[in-house]
Amino acid sequence: MRAWILIAVCLVGALANLAQDAPSPQPGKMKDPGAILAAAAPFYDFSDPTLKPWHLKATYQLYDDKGNPSEQGTFEYWWASPKVYRATWSRPGATHSDWHTADGKHAYQATGDGLNYFENKLNTALISPLPDASDLDPAKNRLDKEELKLSNVKLPCIMVIPVMPQHGQVQTVPLGLFPTYCFDPNLPALRASYSFGTVAMEFNHIVKVQGRLLAKEILLFEGGRKLLTAEVETIEGISASDPALTPDPAATYFPKLEKVGIGAGIAVGMLMKKVVPIYPQDAKDAHADGRVVLQAIIGTDGRIHDLSVQEAPWPSLAASALWSVSQWQYKPYLLNGQPVEVETTVNVIFKLGG
Repeated sequence: MRAWILIAVCLVGALANLAQDAPSPQPGKMKDPGAILAAAAPFYDFSDPTLKPWHLKATYQLYDDKGNPSEQGTFEYWWASPKVYRATWSRPGATHSDWHTADGKHAYQATGDGLNYFENKLNTALISPLPDASDLDPAKNRLDKEELKLSNVKLPCIMVIPVMPQHGQVQTVPLGLFPTYCFDPNLPALRASYSFGTVAMEFNHIVKVQGRLLAKEILLFEGGRKLLTAEVETIEGISASDPALTPDPAATYFPKLEKVGIGAGIAVGMLMKKVVPIYPQDAKDAHADGRVVLQAIIGTDGRIHDLSVQEAPWPSLAASALWSVSQWQYKPYLLNGQPVEVETTVNVIFKLGG
């Protein structure tokens, strides 16, 4: 794997204003990594039913394999309640909209090319950038805390590391190899995140929205190369009956939001694009091999929408498997003739001398 390249986080002046009424305790003074995440969670809860309906509009820029600007797009998000919300991406030659309605239905409409993996992640980066509560289960993951000094500021960073049952010893894991969250030391604001050992995301120009924290600028890099940049242009209140929350008449409805589970063998048969993982040198040097088991969510567009480690024999093997599988693409799984989101397992085998 390529070496993890740190990016400098620009600690913008806007944080100084936010810090004036920052709650106590502050992340920079907290030792327990779980406590830091718990302190930050309420400030990123944009699904709280007490929130007033709101709308967000952002523009984003995609970059090609050489880091040059390619396509531009717009992302919009409308929210009326935990059950009623909409996300829409649009760029030349492609649109994608998801509506969630009060009766528990999901409507979907798309034209042109599908969203790429990181374009799809823009929704999560803006609205829910922290790890899910399920990711904090100590039986599945451990939390490591380390300080990262950037621009003469020490950021408390927390890495979520999967428990690896095949090796009883606690292994030293480089910061950023697994999902890592770095916070401002003076208030529970997420400033950067890292994953796969090469992917880095900056969260800049933090503002308060109904008591929550939101980054108005997001920069996404891979190995120091830009992948995506986004800037929030509008954050405004809306009516709970805003017409944008009503699905388009031509949209396709799915009666259930639950994911369909399929076996690993079925998923293999759906695979259209496969990126072969690199065998990390540190794993070779340690004579580490074996099976990495990943849990994957395959979206209705056939792309990986979520990925987590269930079992791994070595940290860098897990990270290599995560990075490669995140780029795989499948044929959409059809249920009653309609594409549905599915949950499955993916097995990646590393064999020395193979």
